[in-house]
Amino acid sequence: MLYIETLIAAPLPDVWRLTRDPSQHARWDVRFSRIERYGLDGRFRYATRVLPGLTVSGVGFTTGERHWLNGCATSALRFECTHPLSLIRSGAGYWRYVPTDNGIRFLTGYDYVPGWGRLGPVADRVFRPLFGWATAWSFDRLRLWLERGIPPERSRNQALAEAATRLAVAALGIAVGYPITLLVLLLPPLPATPAARRCRRRFRAAPDATVRSARS
Repeated sequence: MLYIETLIAAPLPDVWRLTRDPSQHARWDVRFSRIERYGLDGRFRYATRVLPGLTVSGVGFTTGERHWLNGCATSALRFECTHPLSLIRSGAGYWRYVPTDNGIRFLTGYDYVPGWGRLGPVADRVFRPLFGWATAWSFDRLRLWLERGIPPERSRNQALAEAATRLAVAALGIAVGYPITLLVLLLPPLPATPAARRCRRRFRAAPDATVRSARS
């Protein structure tokens, strides 16, 4: 199962709104180009643009939500895609929201059955880590939106500009005989640039002391 976690210094209602509203979710989650709700039973359609002019779409539905007196909440879902080019055939996962003294511990866990027939499990060895990276990068993008007010579109553009600058500096260094400038590729991203490395990628149990009391 893929697991990603971040800590967001923002009120729970704001985190809930930007993750549970399909139109807002699609803005910060790089895995999707469009998400839209249909029906009244928690169903939604999602689409991912894999190439210009080529979109892979699927469907999902919320299987349940639970809210605790201490402010924690969980939303579970299932999803499936019949498009022949989709590596993900079907799967399930959850969002979890845990209030702490430092903000909302927002995390997800999900797993899926690969498509592509016999080739699927082989290709998934490459793509599964990429899906995990994309989820973590998106979580940090969401955090920057909520904590710093940086819209997802702007943080995406900044990430592209920063990557292009790093590559240009590294290429220039090689051209003039200073390969040490390759180190620029290893420098941490700027604070306002999304980075998957800022998210936890392994499950950990939350100490009871970090969860705010329902009475506070």
